[in-house]
Amino acid sequence: MLLRCFVPCCPIFEIPNFPLMASHFSISYDPSSSTSLLSLHTQQTIFRSSDKVNEFERTQLRIPALFRGKAANLQTMASGNTPGLTQEANNCTYEAIVYGENNTDVFYDMKQRFLAFKKLKYMDNLEHFKKLADAQAPKFLVIACADSRVCPSAVLGFQPGEAFTVRNIANLVPSYESGPTETKAALQFSVNTLEVENILVIGHSRCGGIQALMSMEGEGDSRSFIHDWVIVGKKAKESTKAVASNLHFDHQCQHCEKTSINHSLERLLGYPWIEERVRKGSLSLHGGYYDFVNCTFEKWTVDYGSKKEGSGIAVKNQSVW
Repeated sequence: MLLRCFVPCCPIFEIPNFPLMASHFSISYDPSSSTSLLSLHTQQTIFRSSDKVNEFERTQLRIPALFRGKAANLQTMASGNTPGLTQEANNCTYEAIVYGENNTDVFYDMKQRFLAFKKLKYMDNLEHFKKLADAQAPKFLVIACADSRVCPSAVLGFQPGEAFTVRNIANLVPSYESGPTETKAALQFSVNTLEVENILVIGHSRCGGIQALMSMEGEGDSRSFIHDWVIVGKKAKESTKAVASNLHFDHQCQHCEKTSINHSLERLLGYPWIEERVRKGSLSLHGGYYDFVNCTFEKWTVDYGSKKEGSGIAVKNQSVW
């Protein structure tokens, strides 16, 4: 259905599929007339309550700029002595215009980004996305922190289908012997079923999870979900305390942020089916550290051939971007 609105000195605009309309109609305003050409029934249909305003807002109506420029005149016409539109109609119109300009809906920007993605990426690569609808074959498993500032796809530009991603507090990998977790389930699925070729563990600067780990006394509070999880990084904390106890707490945390990545990479080799693939050369393990203060990214690769039992891991191909 179409809503066609005629406003003096304003171009006609139409709203397709307007949800509140029972039939086509036009609104015309005649200052010389003593009665409104808009029936009471139609007014009630459009402007019955504030709930209807909410429905109206959800249409995401973008009123043409020239019409918005006439908003003050329209408001005066609707609320003054001139007979015609009711005050209720005036309030609804005004709220709709304000909404259109302020975009107070927290999902508005999200919707615009999605529509831009749909138009500029999805529709332009339709065949690719049709293939993704049937199956995925990512080359990477990415284990990253849940921190809102370090989204791997945003920082490293992963596109749909390129990286199977698991995010948790402080990007930790639990040991093979510990109980089941979502991270271990992601490891099993991505390595054994999807057969990813690379696992990338990404840490980052000013990590709240690492700060919680470094602040813990002893084993921490078992009643705290956070403490109960970050204790996975206990070995990294002990290594940091052994070599950096004389440093400021912030520098200790930075040291632990990087150390914990290598400890997670070492724990990955404790999974038999991961170690087997790394040994055969079909899977590579990598570490990454994103410093969002200076916007740098450090990357390195586990050198399995130089690995010695009980002495941690050796790395190669280190670079800073």
